[in-house]
Amino acid sequence: MAINNKQTEATTQTKHNPTLAALLSIIPGLGQMYNKRFIKGSVIFVLFAAFMIAMFDFLSSGVTGLVTLGVEERVDDSRVFLSEGILSLIFITFFATFYVLNILDARSDAKKLQMGWKVPGVVEGFRNAWDTGFPYLLVGPGLFLLIFVVLFPLLFMGFLAFTNYSLYNAPPRALLEWVGFKNFIDLFTITELRGTFLNVLSWTLIWTFMATTLSIALAMFLSILVNDPRLKFKRLIRTVFILPWAVPGFVTIIIFTALFNDNFGAINADIIQPLFGTAIPWLTEANWTKVALIMIQVWLGFPFVFALFTGVLQGISSDWYEAADMDGATRWQKFKFITFPHLMFATGPLLITQFTFNFNNFNIIYLFNGGGPPVRGQSAGGTDILISWIYNLTFTNSQYSLAAAISIILGIIVATFAFFQFRRSSSFKEEGQY
Repeated sequence: MAINNKQTEATTQTKHNPTLAALLSIIPGLGQMYNKRFIKGSVIFVLFAAFMIAMFDFLSSGVTGLVTLGVEERVDDSRVFLSEGILSLIFITFFATFYVLNILDARSDAKKLQMGWKVPGVVEGFRNAWDTGFPYLLVGPGLFLLIFVVLFPLLFMGFLAFTNYSLYNAPPRALLEWVGFKNFIDLFTITELRGTFLNVLSWTLIWTFMATTLSIALAMFLSILVNDPRLKFKRLIRTVFILPWAVPGFVTIIIFTALFNDNFGAINADIIQPLFGTAIPWLTEANWTKVALIMIQVWLGFPFVFALFTGVLQGISSDWYEAADMDGATRWQKFKFITFPHLMFATGPLLITQFTFNFNNFNIIYLFNGGGPPVRGQSAGGTDILISWIYNLTFTNSQYSLAAAISIILGIIVATFAFFQFRRSSSFKEEGQY
């Protein structure tokens, strides 16, 4: 009799159909009920039904508004329609994700039942769900904030780049329209915009490379000197070198603005004129302004990297250098094969962030000279980088859609650079991979 019961149970288990469970889950919860998980299936059904009842009108009107961006001028605000449409897309994505997970869960449980798995009781099922879902419960609030504080503004900006939002077509006085890739095409086909974009982009790349590389080089040079065992008063010297980092950056920039002033600045009045008998137009000639900006950023940027390098150098075992001395290595060889690799391995990712930070370093450009001096025939100043040009397009010229298009290009450049550099960084490689 017992043997017959086992055979019947095995036959039932074999006949349990995962495909049928997945198909039943097209109506959320039915697949779980088919798997004899009635409480779980009921909860899923109620949650999905409540979501559809509560959100259907909002989602349908949101998607419709995202397509039309309003139908009546001075009444419909296209910005509101765009915001509600983006929120609708986010909620629909949530719904679709959990809908697919519902189907996969029913199919997975059906496969387990087919293999002889027993449906757990209520208490055991709750305990298993708690153990499995606890990490997601902790991550959930952060993910929620990330979506609505970071992702939503990015999506709004991205959608805005494909509209005609400008000073002369601003809601609610006018309705926005979808223009496709027109803003991107204009950026490369209109002579004035193309020239401005290429000039600003080239200066942005030069600025990022020069300011960051010189900061790192100076920090490395000073940290190696300070780490020399023959040097005395190391703590005092390290404290002095880190002091520029302790002063708020905007205060330092404002002070340097006064120092570099063409007329009464101390650099011209007390250094340049007594030595060379002339004054340098730091704030009125673009090339000299660029030199001043790079020097200021080197001053602002090297203390942080100096602190990083100092900590790494103190962690390198002296045995490495002693072994190199016994092998007859020169100072350059010890630096090349011991010091430099250790510094790059330990600080590589942080140094990459220095490049990305300077690529978007709005503060120094804006506070020092407002991106000036002005350049005839272009909407950007002589020292504007992409981020400061976007600021001027948005708040000065009200070219919102064009600024959004440039922001997308800027984000792609930064993300691509960071992605490939992080992949090349030794700190992110698996142990034993080179």
